[in-house]
Amino acid sequence: MTAFKSLLPTELDRAAFVQHFGGVYEHCPWIAEQVWDSGLDAGHNSLEGLQTALRAFVENAGYEPQLALLRAHPDLAGTLAVSGNLTEESTNEQASAGLNACTQEEFETFQNLNAAYREKFGFPYILAVKGRKRAEILENFKSRVAFDPFDEFTEALSQVHQIAFLRLSEL
Repeated sequence: MTAFKSLLPTELDRAAFVQHFGGVYEHCPWIAEQVWDSGLDAGHNSLEGLQTALRAFVENAGYEPQLALLRAHPDLAGTLAVSGNLTEESTNEQASAGLNACTQEEFETFQNLNAAYREKFGFPYILAVKGRKRAEILENFKSRVAFDPFDEFTEALSQVHQIAFLRLSEL
């Protein structure tokens, strides 16, 4: 089990826990709040233990909270990215995949795909982009627009969990 570098979650009060882990799931500090409120034990002092607790809470939250979680995510290479209004985590993740350096044609393709995806599914396309390149992301995006809504909801949640794990690993 991988221990956290500088702190133990069980040694934090609620406010400090939410401050530190509230951004693991994009704009959803309520997840960290609920996990803290449910009680922490020594098993939550590892990366795996805390990630399991956060994931389990999301998985058991039900459709509406899960949909709110999905909707809290920004479009990839979208207007928020262009205007500089992403969270620091999203900015770094998108930049690591080169999404901040799209050509005009790529940007327009992303915009068109973002619009089609949101129209079909009601939430933004979500992909854990760390370690991926623009071309790979675009191919994945194009294929997922064709998914069945149930399958895509499941895939989007899976991607959110991967993003959360990567963010938690950074801590």
